[in-house]
Amino acid sequence: MSTPISALKNFVALARRDIDAAMERDPAARSRFEVATSYPGVHAVWAHRIAHGLHVRGLKLPARWISQLSRFLTGIEIHPGATIGPGFFIDHGMGVVIGETAEVGEDVTIYQGVTLGGTGKQHGKRHPTIHDGVVVGTGAQVLGSFDVGEGAKIGAGAIVVKNVPPNSTVVGNPGRAVVVDGQRVDPDELHHPKLEHSRLPDPIAEAFKRLVERVAELERDIANLEAGRPCEHTHNGHQVSIQSEVSDLLGMNGGGGI
Repeated sequence: MSTPISALKNFVALARRDIDAAMERDPAARSRFEVATSYPGVHAVWAHRIAHGLHVRGLKLPARWISQLSRFLTGIEIHPGATIGPGFFIDHGMGVVIGETAEVGEDVTIYQGVTLGGTGKQHGKRHPTIHDGVVVGTGAQVLGSFDVGEGAKIGAGAIVVKNVPPNSTVVGNPGRAVVVDGQRVDPDELHHPKLEHSRLPDPIAEAFKRLVERVAELERDIANLEAGRPCEHTHNGHQVSIQSEVSDLLGMNGGGGI
């Protein structure tokens, strides 16, 4: 069991890394002193680290008191039982809720209004496991006991209830993986996550675009056939049905893992 001195040293090291994460990921951060004294997301994480230390030592009521005080002061509720890795950054943070059995890896970033919650009243593991380098956008709801893979991005407002593959982007309700590269995340990008939320794909708009394009192709083919001319379009050289193509875009064929 760690001594009070070693526990304090570990807390200081984690606190420094939390400040580094805020400095790296928030362009509004002007100094480490500003982050340490005025960032509620950082304060909530620090309070949680103290509460979690008490929780795992069996001091669950004092741990709960600390978490509730932190909730009152920051607007962020993290259950003392949740496991939070180093480099965790909550940007703004108001309305964030993280449940008791949630597990969060290294260098994870979440925004305001995010819930890492459970479903039902079952005991045991009932909250998600968020792996290293994940970014969870504003208002996203990640509900249930499943994994969000390394380097994944969850778009603002998404509702995720199933496994998310590594290095993928998830959007919509229900959440679906619309970008999956099938390769391991670059280690440098994993611990320095890209935070562009304005460039998320829109699978519904893309599906409508493909439907309109296919209808236009079919209209031209019909006109050519009526005029006795050969069809101009080969549909990109293969006979993929529009149903299959749209299903792929919407992540409905099982390839995205959602």
